[in-house]
Amino acid sequence: MARVRILIVDDEQQMRLALGETLRRAGYETSEAASPAEAVELFGGGGYGLVVSDIRMPEMSGIELLSRLKVIDAEVPVLMITAYGTIEDAVEAMKRGAADYLLKPFSPDYLEGVVARVLGAAVEEVPAEGRHAIVTDDPQMKHLKAFLKKAAATDATVLIQAESGTGKELFARYLHACSPRAGREFVAVNCAAVPENLLESELFGYEKGAFTGAASAKQGKFEVADGGTILLDEISEMSNLLQAKLLRVLQEREIDKVGAARPIPVDVRVVASTNTDLGERVRSGAFREDLFYRLNVVPVTIPPLRERTGDVAVLAAHFIRRYAGGRQLELGPAALEALQGHHWPGNVRELENAIQRAAIVCTGSQIGPEDIFAPYPYPAAGAAAGVQPGATVREMEQELILATLKRTGGNRTAAAKLLGISLRTLRNKLNEYRQSGVEID
Repeated sequence: MARVRILIVDDEQQMRLALGETLRRAGYETSEAASPAEAVELFGGGGYGLVVSDIRMPEMSGIELLSRLKVIDAEVPVLMITAYGTIEDAVEAMKRGAADYLLKPFSPDYLEGVVARVLGAAVEEVPAEGRHAIVTDDPQMKHLKAFLKKAAATDATVLIQAESGTGKELFARYLHACSPRAGREFVAVNCAAVPENLLESELFGYEKGAFTGAASAKQGKFEVADGGTILLDEISEMSNLLQAKLLRVLQEREIDKVGAARPIPVDVRVVASTNTDLGERVRSGAFREDLFYRLNVVPVTIPPLRERTGDVAVLAAHFIRRYAGGRQLELGPAALEALQGHHWPGNVRELENAIQRAAIVCTGSQIGPEDIFAPYPYPAAGAAAGVQPGATVREMEQELILATLKRTGGNRTAAAKLLGISLRTLRNKLNEYRQSGVEID
């Protein structure tokens, strides 16, 4: 798939260099014009998928440039860059056909998100290349992207349920990038990674002197995300006490900062994610039912990679571009066959790890299966872990995990890396197998 070419137009050299570096790192090809006249000449040669242009430039304004470009090719989207003092110009540009505008100052992640959104809207059949874009060629995934775009226009709370490694945070970032909040902060908190006794102050912050050791006030993640989006990953690991406090935040749109005299209002879009069945945890009493319904306003389920095998080739090509380090590197037919025959219990994360490893060990220009699965031999495609046709997905996953653990000589860290799952997930899986009577060394 050809990479999207972007024309950058700005009379300030440092801005051109910064924009070009960010967009090339995200996988795009770029050309740079120091003036609108130069931009018109380059654009006339064709081949561009997007133009990113400043509004205020000498000799010709960005709005006039926009009009000239639209005469040459009205289908190419134009993204305008503006400062606070020229927002009126940006609005005028939108009226004249600009796809969107960037308000200075903006971060590289924000630029990538807006570019991915503009290209996604302009060329739906071509997966966007931004770091936070969702790369897919699968019909159900495209339908999910379209659904997320609709949901992004609202402030409704979203609950993402999917297996580990499917890209839950990526989907949350995509939702944020497609929303009116895209210019504000996106904050991710892993509820399982923060000790239970610290999670409250991490989320809500505290005032100076609120407890012993609180020498200064601390902003919580909800305050940092004010006006933007907060992702609460592994929400199922949150304690009952914090579940109650989160419920109040969702109901009242205010937080109780530790040690504060009164609540603090916040305007935050909440996205929660989990790799467990949250409904089952509600039924077992481990998760509050009222909070579940508050979170599950817009339910999102991401299909595992094994259910969309057509995406394996697309994603592999995407990761090769990311990790090739400037080399001309491609996936060989035998390697592709091996990838498509693999079960992928670690989903997209496992695939990314495999491609990154292959890019490191491959000495030629074509990746082979021996590069993909080095340093541990994998079974041939279609014979994963010796599972017979008719086996359930759970049985296949168990066989593959145990076979990988055997191949690494019982080294769980190496097995987890090879499978593309966290060490914690591997331990949980092994505990499940032990409880079902499986003997594990």
